[in-house]
Amino acid sequence: MAANLKWPPVLALLLVAAMVGSTSAGNIAVYWGQNGNEGTLADTCNSGLYAYVILAFLTTFGNGQTPVLNLAGHCDPGSGGCTGLSSDIQTCQSQGIKVLLSIGGATGSYGLSSTDDANSVADYLWNSYLGGSDGSTRPLGAAVLDGVDFDIENRQSAHYDDLANALKGKGSVLLSAAPQCPYPDASLGPALQTGQFDNVWIQFYNNPGCAYANGDDTNLVNAWSTWTSSVTAGSFYLGVPASTQAAGSGYIDPGTLTGTVIPAIQGVGKYGGIMVWNRFYDVQNNYSSQVKGSV
Repeated sequence: MAANLKWPPVLALLLVAAMVGSTSAGNIAVYWGQNGNEGTLADTCNSGLYAYVILAFLTTFGNGQTPVLNLAGHCDPGSGGCTGLSSDIQTCQSQGIKVLLSIGGATGSYGLSSTDDANSVADYLWNSYLGGSDGSTRPLGAAVLDGVDFDIENRQSAHYDDLANALKGKGSVLLSAAPQCPYPDASLGPALQTGQFDNVWIQFYNNPGCAYANGDDTNLVNAWSTWTSSVTAGSFYLGVPASTQAAGSGYIDPGTLTGTVIPAIQGVGKYGGIMVWNRFYDVQNNYSSQVKGSV
């Protein structure tokens, strides 16, 4: 039988505040893979900073092209040199960290020509990176990734809704997307209307019209409200550059992020946390380590 404890009023209020604070804490997602000097994938996960690590990027796919994985200076997938990442991926997953493959990126040769093309790309992703087992070559070894991130930036939106539906139809696959903050996104608009995405990390950088600028978060807060009320998704993340060098505009210093911006959006829509671009700049600026307790 539980004891009937009566807390003093002040202690009771402190306890409630602590409980509320612990349940509202957000996660941090980070992109890894585009700089050979950012450290290993295992080191990234062992930092204790992140709930999601997104491998960037599968830069070529669709339109009958042979898919190409580009992890910059980390490894050469063409020669089988990236299969060693399998143990790192499993290290991450053993800590409860979700590891996703990002498709697209700011540069690359990608696009979908039809529903059949989208289904073919879904089959490739399922069998080469996810839970499929049709004997396909697996560029990252035997590890099974948790999902796929859509970072489509070439303003060609056709059939990504088909791809999202096809991937979700395969089984347990996390889907995330990284649209630009102007709504609707020119590349991902139709896909995001499927309601298939678990996480949407909105890029509030390199977009002056809806980003934080000159001490003013009005445009950012308005854009956040539009996104979270217009798109159905599991949660929404504020995408930020980890340093002034990580993006052309939109950097928010850690103090302003945690003291002003996060409080302004945290109660609007399904807030999930922040997405940081990218691990290399995060290491250089110690950004996530400065904000982790307050996002």
